Amino acid sequence: MEENLVIPKHVAIILDGNGRWAKKRGLPRTMGHKQGCVTVEKTVEDAARLGISYLTVYGFSTENWKRSAEEVGALMQLFRYYMVRLLKIAKKNNVRVRMIGDRRRFAQDIIEGINRLEEETKDNTGLTFVIAVNYGGRDEIRRAAAKLAKDVQAGAVDAENITEECFASYLDTAGMPDPDLLIRTSGELRLSNYLLWQLAYSELYVCDCYWPDFNKEELVKAIEAYNKRERRFGGVK
Repeated sequence: MEENLVIPKHVAIILDGNGRWAKKRGLPRTMGHKQGCVTVEKTVEDAARLGISYLTVYGFSTENWKRSAEEVGALMQLFRYYMVRLLKIAKKNNVRVRMIGDRRRFAQDIIEGINRLEEETKDNTGLTFVIAVNYGGRDEIRRAAAKLAKDVQAGAVDAENITEECFASYLDTAGMPDPDLLIRTSGELRLSNYLLWQLAYSELYVCDCYWPDFNKEELVKAIEAYNKRERRFGGVK
């Protein structure tokens, strides 16, 4: 069946349900996040083998800072560990890693780890794996608008010539195609401030499984559903 599928170029995923997965098993929430990282690793490899060009996942939102200090601290430690793992996975699978979001709020060692990941994988030619960290769609648009306003003020951009393409070049995702397909796990029906500009024409797919239980079979199901959609833009076939 897979060989007959049209593979979307860019798949975005909202990784939802780590905490509920852990609670269901009587485990601390941090165990759900750890298992979620294992699922991310497998999904990166599955996506690369299926021929997906871009995979973007929602790793840590601007709103996640509101969680308990204990959980945020545990997430930061997990992030430190995972960056080392991700570098090995990226090199093994010819994956290029890119981070979007405002990384300035992280501790210096995490910022350096992010920079290293991007630098050491920039020449890889396979799947581009994009992680949204300290990311929020509204915050991204706000930061883009602020940068564009400075350029207009400096005379580098003519306000009369600001097109959608021009504005998109100021977003964190500049140079990337918009997602063809958005997958959200755990059955929730909302965007959660994720890629608000980029998802304007994306197909949406929601599955009931929690993120730690997501696997290649679920990914293929999402792509099969995508293949059954009649893609329309502006009412034109």
